[in-house]
Amino acid sequence: MNTTQLESRRMYYQKELAEGVERFFEPRRHDCPWCGSTNLSVRLRTPDLHQRKPGQFVLEQCDTCRHIFQNPRLSPAGLAFYYRDFYDGLGQQRAEWGFRIQQSIYLSRAKMLKPFTIPRAWLDVGAGYGHFCQAATAAWPDTIFDGLDQGAGIKEAQRRGWVRHGYQGGFIALADELAGRYDVMSMHHYLEHTQEPFDELDIAARVLLPGGYLLIEVPDPEYRFGDMLGRTWSQWCQPQHQHLFPFGNLVRALADRGFSLAAVERGAAHLMYADLTASLALLLNVCAPDSRLPWLTVTPTYLRRLRRTAALIVTMPLLAGTLTLDTLLSWAVRRTGTGNAYRVLVRKSD
Repeated sequence: MNTTQLESRRMYYQKELAEGVERFFEPRRHDCPWCGSTNLSVRLRTPDLHQRKPGQFVLEQCDTCRHIFQNPRLSPAGLAFYYRDFYDGLGQQRAEWGFRIQQSIYLSRAKMLKPFTIPRAWLDVGAGYGHFCQAATAAWPDTIFDGLDQGAGIKEAQRRGWVRHGYQGGFIALADELAGRYDVMSMHHYLEHTQEPFDELDIAARVLLPGGYLLIEVPDPEYRFGDMLGRTWSQWCQPQHQHLFPFGNLVRALADRGFSLAAVERGAAHLMYADLTASLALLLNVCAPDSRLPWLTVTPTYLRRLRRTAALIVTMPLLAGTLTLDTLLSWAVRRTGTGNAYRVLVRKSD
């Protein structure tokens, strides 16, 4: 991050934070958005461990259907504030590095359709910078890939040639333009970011061609390490993740919309470094945040910079250890059919 970027961002964040972050939350709801039950309990309370932006966030769980959701949830303005400089701006390089190291996961997702169909036109919803589409061409060289995302990165994906067309905007808002164009659609770690997942699934059923396939991958809130790692489990991802779906809930919601289950992958969807390694990185953010970040209220003094440098040095050998442990954990959970994420492939009725 250069000085000009930091100063321009600092002015923006100082103005926003002076008005308080409480205004970014909607009123707390008293029923489950999935089943309507009022039998709710707190699953997690946490600050923003990823960027260290101010605010406290609560995930509640429905004790009837086990759905987990942010409550009170962020408003659209709040989401815009907390997403800013995460995938783009100051966070672009870090985000793209995170996308690039997942090439094997992308290819695994794409190959899931091999026994069922030969995709002609594929829309990836929540495509980011188009890394999945770029990797998936190795499995499907004759398939046309388009991408959709709220962020400006999707236009960069189009410029790079990783997608034929990049749609920038909301999936629901663009439904009429997209309807009837695609025989395959995917939502990889997208649905948990949405405010109204039922609406997103309704639109997917409307847009996809009859007989087409929808591939969804989401974090698995039933994964036992989620509780063991507490608020440092990266897949809680507050404040971005609005909903987390137990496997059975999502499958039933898809069936209600006319989709039939074609295949399920649980162990194969496991994200290798999203547990111990990611938790260590989040702990580093807590113990020694980068004081130059423009939304922090601390002054970026030499002592604070020295403290972060020392923390990074101490962390390096620990990082090597967590990488090894995560590799072993990944080997183990994939063989037990569990993992920190799961995929479902469903087919729309003819």
